[in-house]
Amino acid sequence: MARKKMSKKKFRIVWSSVLSVLLVLAIGVNVALGYYAEVITAYFTEIDMTSSEAIDAREGSTAVVEKITDEGVILLQNEENALPLAAGSKVNVFGWSFTAPIYGGTGSGGTDATTSITPKAGFESAGIEINEELYNAYTATDLTRPVLGIEGQDWTVPEPKPEEFYTEDLLTQAKEFSDTAVIFIARAGGEGADLPKSLFGPDTYDIDGLPHSPTGQKFGFEDDQDPNKHYLELTNRELGMLEAVTANFSNIIVVVNSANTFELDWVNQYEQIKGVVNIAGPGQTGFGSLGKVLSGELNPSGKTVDIYAKDVLDAPAATNFGNFDYVVENADGTYSTASDAKGVPLKYVDLTEGIYVGYRYYETAAEEGAINYDEKVLYPFGHGLSYTSFDQQVVADSLTWNDTDITVDVEVTNTGSVAGKEVVQLYFTPPYTGQLEKSSINLAAFGKTDVLEPGESEVVTLTFKVEEMASYDDQKLYTADGGYVLEAGEYKLMLMKNSHEKIADVGTQTLSEVVYDSGRSTDQQVAVNQFDEEVTGEGSIDTYLSRADGFANLNEIDQNETFTVTNEDGTTKEVVGTLVDSAFVDMVNSKRYDVPADTHDEAPTTGADNGLELPDFTGVAFDDESWEPLLDQLTVADLVKIVSNGGYKTAEIASVGKPATADYDGPAGISNFISANPVYGIPFPAAVMLASTWNLDLALEMGEAIGVEAKAYGITGWYAPAMNIHRTAFAGRNFEYYSEDPFLSGKMAAAKVEGYQSQGGFVYAKHFALNDQEQNRTLGVLTWGNEQSIREIYLKPFEISVKEGGAKGMMSSFNSIGDVWAGADESLLTEVLRNEWGFKGVVNTDFYILDAYPYMNAELAVRAGNDILLTGVAPYGVPEFNTDSNDTLWAMRDAAKNVLYNVANSSAIDDGLSTDKPQWVVNTIIIDSIVGLGILLGFFFTFRNSRKREDVEEVANISGK
Repeated sequence: MARKKMSKKKFRIVWSSVLSVLLVLAIGVNVALGYYAEVITAYFTEIDMTSSEAIDAREGSTAVVEKITDEGVILLQNEENALPLAAGSKVNVFGWSFTAPIYGGTGSGGTDATTSITPKAGFESAGIEINEELYNAYTATDLTRPVLGIEGQDWTVPEPKPEEFYTEDLLTQAKEFSDTAVIFIARAGGEGADLPKSLFGPDTYDIDGLPHSPTGQKFGFEDDQDPNKHYLELTNRELGMLEAVTANFSNIIVVVNSANTFELDWVNQYEQIKGVVNIAGPGQTGFGSLGKVLSGELNPSGKTVDIYAKDVLDAPAATNFGNFDYVVENADGTYSTASDAKGVPLKYVDLTEGIYVGYRYYETAAEEGAINYDEKVLYPFGHGLSYTSFDQQVVADSLTWNDTDITVDVEVTNTGSVAGKEVVQLYFTPPYTGQLEKSSINLAAFGKTDVLEPGESEVVTLTFKVEEMASYDDQKLYTADGGYVLEAGEYKLMLMKNSHEKIADVGTQTLSEVVYDSGRSTDQQVAVNQFDEEVTGEGSIDTYLSRADGFANLNEIDQNETFTVTNEDGTTKEVVGTLVDSAFVDMVNSKRYDVPADTHDEAPTTGADNGLELPDFTGVAFDDESWEPLLDQLTVADLVKIVSNGGYKTAEIASVGKPATADYDGPAGISNFISANPVYGIPFPAAVMLASTWNLDLALEMGEAIGVEAKAYGITGWYAPAMNIHRTAFAGRNFEYYSEDPFLSGKMAAAKVEGYQSQGGFVYAKHFALNDQEQNRTLGVLTWGNEQSIREIYLKPFEISVKEGGAKGMMSSFNSIGDVWAGADESLLTEVLRNEWGFKGVVNTDFYILDAYPYMNAELAVRAGNDILLTGVAPYGVPEFNTDSNDTLWAMRDAAKNVLYNVANSSAIDDGLSTDKPQWVVNTIIIDSIVGLGILLGFFFTFRNSRKREDVEEVANISGK
């Protein structure tokens, strides 16, 4: 049977359809490639880490890291001069973590520590011989370092079962090897979750959740789980190890590898424990420094950056740190947890302790007689021992104290027999009148000597401004609208060994009242209450901790209640929270989602052809009128692109000749984990260890070194430094932040900012602001505090980094300040940051995905002063901006100016990502041309052949007639 031929009509339809599909696919692919061209280029670009510039930069960073770690190890205790160890010492190191220590933290502040010095290598390079048989016994266990990631946290503390591991044979061999034991304890932390205050709960570790959100957790071995234990104390297995070691050794050194303050009161229960050393996340070289400290090759000079309480849950801040729900009452009398209009649970945290954070509480409470200091505190803030002794004397007649400035010289003399460095600490005590809350002791200035040989002296000059002793009057007791006030009374200056031990009185003056109603010398705009609408009213705090009557209201600051709430499936659970009504929920919804009506009658000029290029604006003042015609060239699409495409970069804008910049994480060194070719710079130590040096020169050098690395890698922006407050010991990202003290934090951050930006890049200081706990942060946790504590404690580090460090960028935080998301808080981002502090730079959001975090309202953000959205690798989850709104367009124009100004005054103008088409784009154009030509030819031959076939058939038909 003959095969039937395809009809001419069917032939044309089939091939036209095929070619049309190919055309649609080609167009679709090209549209997608065009839209994601920058993303694809950035994602697949490989940085040459073998270039001479990169190698030199990494070598320079390694040298700086070693300087920092050499000064960041803290000798907390040294009974009977047990340290340093004798030359050629042999030691038994107990604790599995010695085989797999903590080098830093996890999340965006994490680093690649695969080439870092291990503790074993650090000991051995310092001439300390470890018990290999004991070490191998630990490595032979099936234990692994638990993962603490953003997606989930395994809080297991890896230790073998003591009754099975510490056998008579093992301990006998250890005693024969050496009579000295080192107990090595490690604790980790990371982005996404806070450290558990209870080592007890269901194993939910494998649950998947939203990006950047805490999901599943695991609380350790069954025999370690205990609802009455927390993560910062010894586990049951560690206690078993401790009992075995103390029963067999009389000379024991404890090493604590943790950035979070660990409970160490137990060390004084064992006379066998002679020494205690802290090493926070040590980065590349820290364990080498630890070995040198233990062997005496290096004299420790680190000081604590947090107070070491005997019970870390004793701090007033711990009362209101964790998971708290707003609760609403249903019509039937049952309770439910409250959510906003888009289903985001309403969570909160109350900063009821006010300004009394860390040592400010313990020192003040002791001064008031409210506590017995020695019963509460093990090591003060600013504490650290040395292998030598120092004498500090105020240089005679060196104190100058006028209306604006205070300066004093301190002569430091090494009175011991070993070379070393010493920290000089100056504190002030303001008068407490019962009006404004004040800590009895406040760090005012500090400095550090160079290495002093025995008998050698050095003069350290300390200086600060009188206005820095002012308090913020949020209650309007002295001011009409709030502001800074220097209350009348006696002000004392003390030279201190630490926050508790005084070396000498420096001076005392009785000052008259000063109200800074014209602003302090560093203010561009007078500081007044900016957060009244956010942090007052329903849902806010009724009672703040007060020094009055010896902290008489200490037991009143826990204002939370326990409720039995009904879930959607009818089950019930107990929650701790606060009862609110529907009006409160409506208010939150309004502030999160209602976009105000336009106030501008006209839209800004866009798409003008003025022929201007951004490189010509380097050095042009921010307020210069010549920026306006350049901004007029931006199209609406340009404005949207700048604002919405700000994840790990700033976007290329061809209309004004703006190159793209690559902006990377993280606080402990350059890191990029979001590309096909991840880049990790040299791992610097955790911020805690840098702060523990109390050496601003090292902070400056760290910033410079990372800036040099960034330049070698083609990086401009740096998502760092991070400078939130160690409000409690349990915050998951304490490793990433400096201290409980805002002054120390700000000084360290400012020096690091100055160093980095000196190399042509710009920072994004984070997380701005009040992001001092991880739990519920991605739910926009409503963080309530009074304006005094907000300004004096939580904003202070950022203020110093802007005013002294010149920070050119900020990263707004996930959380809310009161009931307003920080990233859309005009009071924070415009009034305080820009108008008061004089900031002229870029504000980026923290990680932005609209569907995941709907409360992060981009339209409100850009209007409030948040310039760009930190979207993912691709601009995924980006909102649709209302470009019909004149106010939104003007706000995006302001944002664009901030970005352009920042880039114009950075190395990106000369060294930014090339505006030339990458090779893959060139190749795509060639392929497109070939494919396009092929499709056109296909259409041509299809219709030509079809026409010919019609002609042949027509001739045949005629012939057949």
